[in-house]
This record gives sequence, C-alpha cells and structure tokens, in this order.
Amino acid sequence: MSAVSDRLPTFPWDKLTPYKATAAAHPDGIVDLSVGTPVDPVPELVQKALVAAADSPGYPTVWGTPELRDAITGWVERRLGARDVTHRHVLPVVGSKELVAWLPTQLGLGPGDRVAYPRLAYPTYEVGARLARAAYEVYDDPTELDPEGLKLLWLNSPSNPTGRVLPKEELTRIVAWAREHGILLFSDECYLELGWEADPVSVLHPDVNGGSYDGIVAVHSLSKRSNLAGYRAAFLAGDPAVLSPLLEIRKHGGMMTPAPTQAAVIAALGDDEHVRVQRERYAARRALLREALLAHGFRIEHSEASLYLWATRGESCWDTVSHLAERGILVAPGDFYGPAGAQFVRVALTATDERVAAAVQRL
Repeated sequence: MSAVSDRLPTFPWDKLTPYKATAAAHPDGIVDLSVGTPVDPVPELVQKALVAAADSPGYPTVWGTPELRDAITGWVERRLGARDVTHRHVLPVVGSKELVAWLPTQLGLGPGDRVAYPRLAYPTYEVGARLARAAYEVYDDPTELDPEGLKLLWLNSPSNPTGRVLPKEELTRIVAWAREHGILLFSDECYLELGWEADPVSVLHPDVNGGSYDGIVAVHSLSKRSNLAGYRAAFLAGDPAVLSPLLEIRKHGGMMTPAPTQAAVIAALGDDEHVRVQRERYAARRALLREALLAHGFRIEHSEASLYLWATRGESCWDTVSHLAERGILVAPGDFYGPAGAQFVRVALTATDERVAAAVQRL
C-alpha cells in the first residue's frame, strides 16, 4: 500500500487545518469560502426522483438505464449544441473526481507516457498521472508541447481555479492540433453552466470539432449546476472509440452509479429552471464578494466564469490566507493549483447568503 501512497503528494487541504481553526474562532463564526462545496438545497424535483427510486434492490448497470442515456444525450444536444449524439457517445461516471483520478490508469497509461494539463489546475489531473506512473507536465499553450509520447491532454474551461474561459477559436485550434498528432483530448467542462462575463463553449460543439467526435471527450458534472455533489453524479460524452473500452473496464471494476442517483440525474437534466435559479444565487454572491475584495485591496484576474474569484494582494498566498483567517474567512491558497498560483487565493462563491454578507461586512 505504501508503494501507491508514496506516489502521491500530500493531500493539500490538510495544510489548511490551522487556518481553519483560526477562522472558526471568530466571534461571529467562520465563513468558509475554501473548498467550494454546494450549500443550497437539492432541487425538490430531484429529491422526489431520488426518493421514488429508493426501492432499488438490484445492481445498477455501469452504462446506466436507457432513460439516463436519453437524458444525457438530450441535454448534450440541447445545451451544448452537439449533433447526432447516440447512447454510444455517452457514459455515466461516479462523480467527476473519480474519473479524473483513474482515467490514465483505465486508459492503460504508464511509464514512458505523458499527461499534460494547464499550469494552474485542479490537482487531481496530476494525481491521476502519478497513480498510473505516467509522466506529467503543465502548459500555457498545449500546442507548444512536444507531442512525442503525449497520450492524454486535459483542457479545463471554465478553469478551476482561475475561472478563465477558452474562446471558441482557441478550442478549435487545440482540437485540430491534438488530432494532427493523435493525442487524446479530455475537456473538463464541469463549470460550463456558470459563465458570467463569457459564454463557455464545449469541445462537443460542431464549430469546434467540425462535426466529428474523433479523439475528444467532454467531462460534465451535476455537482455545481444542480447542487448534487453529495450524489456523485457526472458523465462523459464524446468519441465512442474511447468510451466503449472505458465502459468495459468500468464494468469489470464495478464503477456503477447508484440507481436512485441515476433517477435523480434524469430529473435534473430534464429541468433548466432550477439551474437558472441557482445561477442567480451565485451571480448575486459573486457581485457582493467581488466588490468587497476589490475594496479591500485585492486584484481579481480572469474569473469570468466558474464558482470562484481568483484574487491577489501581491503577496504570498499563505500570508493572504492568514490575513483572511484572522477575519474569520477561509479561502484556498493558490499554490494548491500549481506554483504559478503562489500569490493568489481562490475565493469560492459557495456559502449561504447570510455567510457571504458576513464576509462582505468583515472585509
């Protein structure tokens, strides 16, 4: 077991523990803007669907019910503008983090293979490469990478942590480059529904991929858009030649989305109104926090989408974390997402209206 655990970095959130204790000691309590976990209610229609499917004594299938696949294909076409999406083009997964962490292993990558991801990025891209014993590297522009031995290219738009959105033209250029060199491209689009100053586009859009899904897969999650982080509900959409062997591997591994969660996903993907309501909540919180941070002397970069504000005071991120913790506000240090974040903090919008108001007042 130690041979596996020794491949992994220290779990980053453990480093935040003393600062969390400082913030929690504030007389008015902590305002936790660090992890980015949803705090608003699960939509009622989703809860009802889950309860109605509670009597599910049999094993679910890894591929999901036909109704679930219908819901996914319908949403991908309606919301992302994808065309001619069939059941062969989709695959449910047990939350997107599981997929990111184990994808290189399930793709059969190992020593000698390379995985690339953005310079500022979700740490699990690196973890997935480490688990597979593959090499990993970061990029500013992926088309400047050496394509030799590069087997998996991660895109993340909108970005976690920066909120940066890749324009359609840039996505189109990257997709063409990856195909030219035979590099599998996975696009993490879990924050696509949360564009504020930009309209994020999926790699599944025909303007980006030319009407072909060859060599590309998009990753989507219901954790943020529908407050379903506790349900572990996500899915892939894209190249059947990639998804078909992944399905077989995941069958052997028993990676099954629970039947009640499948029913909940069907309800969530079929309803756009609850997404609109949740977007309005986040937009209001974002406006308040953004104004308060700017007035407090922060500079905010990117942040045109996603659930975070990428902010700096031009100092060590840990000094900023300490400064805010003394005011009862907990944020994520930017170096969790790579050395390039050393002077930034990630401020999540995932707190109740009351807690956001408390943070604004303290700032």
